Amino acid sequence: MTRETVAPTHLPQPALPTHHFAMRFSSTPRGARLARHLAGQRLDAWGIPYDTDAHDALTLIVAELAANAVQHGRVPGRDFHLALALASATATVRIEVTDTRTECLPALAAPADDRDCGRGLLLVECLATRWDWHPRADGPGKTVWAEYVLPPEAGVSS
Repeated sequence: MTRETVAPTHLPQPALPTHHFAMRFSSTPRGARLARHLAGQRLDAWGIPYDTDAHDALTLIVAELAANAVQHGRVPGRDFHLALALASATATVRIEVTDTRTECLPALAAPADDRDCGRGLLLVECLATRWDWHPRADGPGKTVWAEYVLPPEAGVSS
């Protein structure tokens, strides 16, 4: 799949969530770790328990998107925003990470074999059911989102 550096022409409409969590975090490595940690706790509370494939995949997606917001989307003095939503009707978890930087747009690229970084979006591509980005609606920046459809054995109910 190829990613262009222009804004998508359509925005997918997520299903009506039965659970929602949103919080701003400092654009620091500590903020990214806290986002991952709180997302993991929230997923567990929503019935996606720790040490399951779904929980591991979702927290890895959050970790990669938050790390990208800190590393590539950071504007000094501005936070990033994490939003999680679980739509039980479709068994879909939506993750959105918003930062305030507009010139660094997400794109898939294979890193050099000798580099130990640059694979975050490749992981998101492999784990998420779908992902993309759109310009931030209420100011400068962008929102990178990913959706993950839970397997039937996850048994999430409203």
